[in-house]
Amino acid sequence: MSGHSKWSSIKHKKGATDARRGQLFTKLARAIQVAAREGGADPAGNAALANAVQKAKEARMPKDNIERAIAKGTGADADAQAIETVVYEGYGPGGVAILVEALTDNRNRSGSEIRNLFTRNGGSLGEPGSVAWNFHKKGVILVDAERHSEDELIVAIDEGAEDVSIDDDVYEVVTAPTDLPRVRAALEAAGVELQSADLTMRPSNRIEVDESELRALLRVVEGLEDHDDVAAVHANFDVDAAALERAAA
Repeated sequence: MSGHSKWSSIKHKKGATDARRGQLFTKLARAIQVAAREGGADPAGNAALANAVQKAKEARMPKDNIERAIAKGTGADADAQAIETVVYEGYGPGGVAILVEALTDNRNRSGSEIRNLFTRNGGSLGEPGSVAWNFHKKGVILVDAERHSEDELIVAIDEGAEDVSIDDDVYEVVTAPTDLPRVRAALEAAGVELQSADLTMRPSNRIEVDESELRALLRVVEGLEDHDDVAAVHANFDVDAAALERAAA
């Protein structure tokens, strides 16, 4: 499991999502809008939209907000702002590759602010294509191994999951992007409590990060994740979970 997946698991346990509910709803609405525009308004045939809507429901986002975001994405709302997807690539301390997915109505503003977040925290913004080759879109489900056994996750394999592995008391279930909703539903129907279930960019190669560089790296990652326009941050670092806990404390 990548260090970033471990970081997501630790944040979940600490309840450290977005500090501001309004900021979270804005990010979720943008994700729904873009997913609907790119793949259509039917979640059954649009895995990205199904994932975005599910996350919005988990955050208790009102149904009207969800439906309005879908309408904006499909063009049914004539007053909708033009939100576009922009991907930024860069490096954090220790040479860690970082891929940032942003949803913005002002590409120039977002680019300048993302660059500043990299540089002031010891990272650097790279050229397009500099790190994207190392990441591939997958569905990733995290399950607390202290609460569930591997046998309980067999249903995920039966429903087409590509892999189930364990690292530092967390199971990681990997799926093809289009299979994520089905595998998630099967696990939930089997009574498995999920820590998270997301479409993510999974790294092919990972870099071990020394604990001395870990705090600086997390400052880069957290700074990017807290930016209003950032939908997701992916990184290829690997680190011992205990060290990650200490750095996040």
